[in-house]
Amino acid sequence: MHIAMIGTTAPSHIYPSLAVIAELVRRGHRVTYAVGDSLRHVVEPAGVEVVPFTSILPDGEASWPDDPAAAMQVFLDEAIASYPVLTAFYDDDQPDLFLYDIGGMTAPVLGVRYGVTAVQLSPTYVAWDGYAEDLGDGMTSIRESPTGVAYRETYAAWLRENDIDADPWEWITYPQHCLSLIPKVMQPHADRVPDSVQFVGPCLDPVRLQDRSWTAPDAPVLYISLGTGFNERPEFYRLCIETFANTDWHVVISIGRRVDPAVLGELPANIEVHEHVPQLAVLDAATVFITHAGMGGCTEALWFGVPTVAVPQAVDQFGNAAMLAELGVGVHLEFEKVTAAVLADAVAEAREFAPRATGISAEVRAHGGVDHAVDAVVAFLV
Repeated sequence: MHIAMIGTTAPSHIYPSLAVIAELVRRGHRVTYAVGDSLRHVVEPAGVEVVPFTSILPDGEASWPDDPAAAMQVFLDEAIASYPVLTAFYDDDQPDLFLYDIGGMTAPVLGVRYGVTAVQLSPTYVAWDGYAEDLGDGMTSIRESPTGVAYRETYAAWLRENDIDADPWEWITYPQHCLSLIPKVMQPHADRVPDSVQFVGPCLDPVRLQDRSWTAPDAPVLYISLGTGFNERPEFYRLCIETFANTDWHVVISIGRRVDPAVLGELPANIEVHEHVPQLAVLDAATVFITHAGMGGCTEALWFGVPTVAVPQAVDQFGNAAMLAELGVGVHLEFEKVTAAVLADAVAEAREFAPRATGISAEVRAHGGVDHAVDAVVAFLV
């Protein structure tokens, strides 16, 4: 059958479900994949037919807005801009099922247009019953801010243009069908998640698992990465270098494309800095992971049983960091309060969490993985 995946033009949104897409192709389904043309090379190896559009999302050299509603607006603007491109393609080639990332906001609208089921593949935690109320003033401030009001009005108008009479906040918060790709232990209030959500667990990409282009040294590895979205933090990387220079740690730092390595100065022999590393290979060897606590990194750390020092930067990362600490596998630090002493103490503390992290790893791997997730997808085709 023809399955259409509506993706988000950001690697952290592609990788969590890419193995599911590849397995659907392997099982004989035709999969079209809508994504910004700049990342078509990431999804094409899965055997999909790419439906490209010009993405307006910040790439590795641009920054996301700090304001939460403004960041949400970027995703919405991308959806509205890409919608005519996608309708031009799918009007003449309608799929039997839509799958979509949380940023693939056109999918449920296209589903209504064609009378086709749309299933979200969520790479982060989902909303639970009472979600907005539990978040309280934080959620209210986002929704009632000028940017939040503008976001809702733009979203509502777009939905009305497509004959959808729905409150935008409810529409985006509670999808009709959802497969959660995170470890259930990372889901807040899992007992209050709607029945529309199935927990299928993490689906790590076999291609990334097999990438061993980085070789582990004969020393304990400390891995440091702030992801791809909010990683323009040269002062933090310099602090890490200062803290762990000439120690027993072998330090691997991934800095992304927005930081010039030259600004970090001369590197001690025990520290290596890269724009990008094969993260799964590094985590497989790591003893501790200093992370921004994006859900992808959290999931991968739990998969490999690596304790964390979480220094969240934005969006869901604060909740993720708190959850890691609650699970007993991570130390949660406030970015503004991090000093060399605080960082060194946190890493030493996290290292003691190794037995607990190993136990959680076994739980995470028991979810069922790719085959279980694909079976759940295929069930919507019946």
